[in-house]
Amino acid sequence: MGVDRLALIVADPTVGHGQACIRGSRVPVSVLLDCLADGMSVSEIVAEYPSVDESGVRAAAAYGARLAREELVPLSIAP
Repeated sequence: MGVDRLALIVADPTVGHGQACIRGSRVPVSVLLDCLADGMSVSEIVAEYPSVDESGVRAAAAYGARLAREELVPLSIAP
């Protein structure tokens, strides 16, 4: 994951209540991650959110991966 990708992620308190969004859009990173988790392809996401291009979707995935390395979300323990 390159730092350059993360430069596409911005948080502005006047846009989306300060949620992390893709630079130049009002699309929250969480929405793009939900789309990926639901099985949408990058091209489907770009078609659904035309203010975001492929690099924005990849930046969202990189941001999510970084969060997963830095923050532990409580999960149920496998039997």
